[in-house]
Amino acid sequence: MDLAAQVGTWDVGSASVAVVGPDGVLDVHDDGHVRPWASVTKIASALAVLDGCVEGVVSLDDEVGPPGSTLRHLLAHASGLAMDSRDVAARVGTKRIYSNAGLDLAAEHLSNATGRPFTEEIGERVFELLDMDGTELVGPPAHGARGPIGDLARLAGELLAPRLLLGWVVDLASTLAFPGLDGILPGYGRQRPNDWGLGCEIRAEKSPHWTAPENSPATFGHFGQSGSFCWVDRDAGLACVSLASERFGPWAIEAWPPFSSAVLAEYGRR
Repeated sequence: MDLAAQVGTWDVGSASVAVVGPDGVLDVHDDGHVRPWASVTKIASALAVLDGCVEGVVSLDDEVGPPGSTLRHLLAHASGLAMDSRDVAARVGTKRIYSNAGLDLAAEHLSNATGRPFTEEIGERVFELLDMDGTELVGPPAHGARGPIGDLARLAGELLAPRLLLGWVVDLASTLAFPGLDGILPGYGRQRPNDWGLGCEIRAEKSPHWTAPENSPATFGHFGQSGSFCWVDRDAGLACVSLASERFGPWAIEAWPPFSSAVLAEYGRR
């Protein structure tokens, strides 16, 4: 499969993509740029918080956020916090409100418990652990990472086949939390239900969606408003990542699903 030719059909200036299997990168087209990850950052930030839970410095049952909310609610977008503020927009556990503020608060909770800035937490627990030497958190934990496609591929490969991260941490990030909650998937409208793990979106039966119709319902990951995405399909034995020069928009809605279909057809388990 000619990844460069595939990406050349996208309505963007340039983009990088990588296809990852259980043993590493299967194919890559790298335009050489370090780019913002936008909300794909949430995957790495959630993993850092979950690692803190494994260590015992915080707990998913800690009360954080609106009354009745826990750290688990924050990571699953079920706390009731609004998207970009700490205003309460719904009762805890009743709606899936995609909340940058909630993820930032979860990261703040870990930092308060350890006494270290979250840049150090995510650096040590994720970036350094996975040798993601070109990636750094330069903004909020919800959407502030920048890095090259190779580093994002390393993260996706670890989610596909954990070796350094504890499998328990990856399972929590990618397993449905608070089932049955409806919500709005940014860019795609209301989803009934809007399934989410503790940090990763779960594809389930959502339609329309940014992954391919052929992706397993258990596929998990995230996309970002910078034109980034990361999906992991363990049933296919594949993960796929991309970083682009253009912000998310109609071009991505049109381009990503058929691209992912082609990736699954070319590289997926026969």
